[in-house]
Amino acid sequence: MTLPQALAGFAAIVVVLTLVPGLDTAVVLRGALNHSRGYGLATVAGIFTGLIIWGAAAGAGATAVLAASRTAYRLLSLAGALYLAWMGGGMLLRSFRRASRGRTAIDLGTGAAQAETASAEAPLTTGARVADADGAPLWRGWLTGLATDLLNPKAGVFYLATIPQFMAVGVPPLLMGVLLATVHGLCCMVWMGALAVGASWIAPRLESGAGAALERWTDRVTGGVLLGFGAKLAFDTRV
Repeated sequence: MTLPQALAGFAAIVVVLTLVPGLDTAVVLRGALNHSRGYGLATVAGIFTGLIIWGAAAGAGATAVLAASRTAYRLLSLAGALYLAWMGGGMLLRSFRRASRGRTAIDLGTGAAQAETASAEAPLTTGARVADADGAPLWRGWLTGLATDLLNPKAGVFYLATIPQFMAVGVPPLLMGVLLATVHGLCCMVWMGALAVGASWIAPRLESGAGAALERWTDRVTGGVLLGFGAKLAFDTRV
């Protein structure tokens, strides 16, 4: 198999895989909706970095450990499950606390209470979203994308199963793993980058009340998705 044939064949697989909504899609959309376009794109960059690491590991044969060792696979699964549970649980708690603060301030009905409400809900309004974007460091979005990708052992097993099928003649395995992962990463950057740009364009154009509700429900839905993926990893019975 020549190098162009290998890259094209692998691209045909990962394009379909990228278009299927999953955990990566959820964290990118949440970052773009609740923070900023830059934060969402930084999350995509973190996912790209994670894919390159997995590709290099697959090319070097390191991911064979995950396929051969139940203990190694289980430990990485549990680490990923704990991380996803921590992220998802935090999102759910924050969303309900915001809703509770908003209801309390409205019930008071005084000018002071209304001012307090405006302050409490400031990160949720259109104007405050710029401040939130400035206050949320992009490296945190990058780290979220990286950790989400690296703590999913299924990504490593997928690369182990597919990359050997697309080895080009005369190309070292490590380099081939990185090249194939780069193809996957570029597909992710195009698709998920477009999602991040679209989500960040929509969010500021909503009324402040709708924007507040959108942010709360984005946290709730994304938090639920993360908890679901975490539970799936925790109870994975793969032998």
